[in-house]
Amino acid sequence: MDSVARVVAQRLLLGILTLIVVSVVIFVAVNLLPGDFAQAFLGQGATEGAVNAIRRDLGLDQPLVLRYFHWLGNALTGDLGTSFAQANFSSFTGTAAENLPTVASQIAPRFANTMFLAAVTACIAVPLALTLGILAALYRNSLFDKTVNMVTLSSISSPEFFLAYILILFLAVLNPVLPSISNIYADMGLGQRLERTLLPALTLTLVVTAHMMRMTRAAIINLLASPYIEMARLKGLSPMRVVVRHALPNALAPIINVIALNLAYLITGVVVVEVVFVYPGIGQLFVDAVKNRDIPMVQACCLIFACAYILLNLLADVLSILSNPRLRHPK
Repeated sequence: MDSVARVVAQRLLLGILTLIVVSVVIFVAVNLLPGDFAQAFLGQGATEGAVNAIRRDLGLDQPLVLRYFHWLGNALTGDLGTSFAQANFSSFTGTAAENLPTVASQIAPRFANTMFLAAVTACIAVPLALTLGILAALYRNSLFDKTVNMVTLSSISSPEFFLAYILILFLAVLNPVLPSISNIYADMGLGQRLERTLLPALTLTLVVTAHMMRMTRAAIINLLASPYIEMARLKGLSPMRVVVRHALPNALAPIINVIALNLAYLITGVVVVEVVFVYPGIGQLFVDAVKNRDIPMVQACCLIFACAYILLNLLADVLSILSNPRLRHPK
């Protein structure tokens, strides 16, 4: 276990360093976006004095390096800043920023909605992908295997918005089974929330299932020629038992990695799906923040996306090590 703890510590340190580098890239990239919030807020007819007053109140007149360290220091304490987009600059008294809504208060409910959507999608996609991958490996080169590969490759090759509109057409317009707009709110019951989340969850399921299914299939087929698998077959075990009890546990490491990458995508890559279904998640909030030039909100959303991706990759590394005795006890 000491080796596992050492590897976990190394991965964690690498993740922290990666996050610091990513934070620099995020801050610089966001501040290089064209346009200016103060100018956009006041309009083209604003005077230079009024624009400078807003920039001074929001700290946008400070050097970029100073603003970065100020933002990073606050972020480490949980303070993601204040939102510009909902400001009310009726007067410029030097206290405008004090009345702005905090970024954390706006992100928290949206992030919870995105996590709920990701959880629903994972509950559908992961068991479905593992089942299809196991069956495709068990009946490889059969009609079932070819059909599953064709369908999953078609779904992964199609743009997300195209899959979303196809599902809306068949499940909300031609056959009104599910609502096409996922307008959920805090006090909504679980059943109604699931109903309105199911259509975007099905869209994401079509997107992420192919990766996991094909990795499961490839990992199991790669192990079916191993000597211990041949020995299990010679003992008279059924093909399904050989795959599930003997091949699958030894194929978990690559499968866990691809599952973690797809779960990270469910948090960081849901922007298009949330926009199509008007789902009130962090992806929709991110798009609105970019449109409104809300710099603190854009930076916070990007930082959350990076944290989620790094943490899930760290979790995948740890689970891969724990599932493989050769990694737990390196020579």
